[in-house]
Amino acid sequence: MDERDFFDENETRKPASLNCAYCKQTDTYEIRWLVRTKKKALRSGADERDRAKFAKAQSYMLRRDDFMQCKNPRCRKKFEISGVQSVVFC
Repeated sequence: MDERDFFDENETRKPASLNCAYCKQTDTYEIRWLVRTKKKALRSGADERDRAKFAKAQSYMLRRDDFMQCKNPRCRKKFEISGVQSVVFC
């Protein structure tokens, strides 16, 4: 079984306060996250190894955005998101 068989996926946005690396201006940006929620039960046809993996699995979020564009109209440069984790367990 694939890992996607254990989770339901949906996308969400969460606000984060980030600093532009170029102009040093702080602003609130909407970061896209892929939320993988553990299913209530494993589908039929799973063997012992799949059941063991499912028992250890837990819900988590993956950050979709690696770069953001500065909101300052004079800057507008893309900067890397470095202060936000890329994987968060729920």
